[in-house]
Amino acid sequence: MRNLLLPLLFAGLVTTVTIAQTRSAGLASTGAVDSSWHCKAPNPAYNIPVPDAPGHAYAIQQFSCAATKGEIAGVKEKDGIATEFGEVTSAGVKGHGIFTETLANGDKLTVSYTSSATMGANNQMQAGGGPWTVTGGTGKLKGITGKGTCKAKGNADGTADFNCVGTYSIPK
Repeated sequence: MRNLLLPLLFAGLVTTVTIAQTRSAGLASTGAVDSSWHCKAPNPAYNIPVPDAPGHAYAIQQFSCAATKGEIAGVKEKDGIATEFGEVTSAGVKGHGIFTETLANGDKLTVSYTSSATMGANNQMQAGGGPWTVTGGTGKLKGITGKGTCKAKGNADGTADFNCVGTYSIPK
């Protein structure tokens, strides 16, 4: 059952940014999101089987990710933790979660996301993705707003790689 969780964690996660930043007196700083992440298999991960059909379960899990590309407001993205809930069926996984990212300077970014994924052999995620929305930030990111999408590819070792795009705005 633990492998049933893997698609969920990779389906819609992660925000972050490579900046096309502009600042003017009194105007917000805006940027384009273009980031990449490598995420480990979930730990902890819990499944509660639903006895109505084979492979049906509800899952809750947490996993960590490392940024491999991206920055926000000129600060490199470092790492993050995703916590999510999902429904696993023979058709795939659908869920939602919260991703809390830490930037190189210690500032935090919080993102809400929804996700879906398809599964292959051994219940490993093949591909997934979904939309994300920024819900908060600290330090330089206080008041940030943003949205976009992520696409994910599952790896044979249970990890996943994400590419995320979108936009953000930080009030001056």
